[in-house]
Amino acid sequence: MNARRAFSMACALCVTASVACGDDPTTSAPAGASAPRKNRKDAADAEQPKAEQRPVAASPIDFAEAARWRDPFASFAGEFARDAKKRVKSQREVVLDQYTLDELKLTGLVTGIRPARAMLIDPTKTGHVVHEGQFVGRPEVVLGGTSGAEYEINWRVDRIRDNDIVFVREDPANPDVPTATRVIPLRPEDVVAAR
Repeated sequence: MNARRAFSMACALCVTASVACGDDPTTSAPAGASAPRKNRKDAADAEQPKAEQRPVAASPIDFAEAARWRDPFASFAGEFARDAKKRVKSQREVVLDQYTLDELKLTGLVTGIRPARAMLIDPTKTGHVVHEGQFVGRPEVVLGGTSGAEYEINWRVDRIRDNDIVFVREDPANPDVPTATRVIPLRPEDVVAAR
């Protein structure tokens, strides 16, 4: 009987130790016995896939190129070519920069004040007042000498006289080149009659 008692005490010690260690004594069952009700529910949950484990359907928008996800093998040569064809933006304020001087017509002059002023009419029949020192008209893009960089040169109102307006165009990169000059008369018919 001592052997039975020793065996019973050993089993009791094992159960006590497993409870003290945090093991649930109801989960350990003999090999042939059925699992308790609680374990059946856990087994059923383990068999069903959870929402996080289900496959997610991909849409075409997931593969669209964005600023964060760019194709490392894509060629961007077309973008550089488009940028090169764009007009160079002037860093100075230019009046009537969408029209050439040939498209503008001088209709009025005010010479008794400083700076003197003149009114130019664009092809849409809109008047614009300009004064001495202002840049006027569509710029010309010039290719730089040794650097090869493009830059703009503009016509500048040099003088407003009693019967005409004088424009000059200087090339700061080439000071040896003489300054270009254009004169727009107030009455073009007077110039024709003088010839």
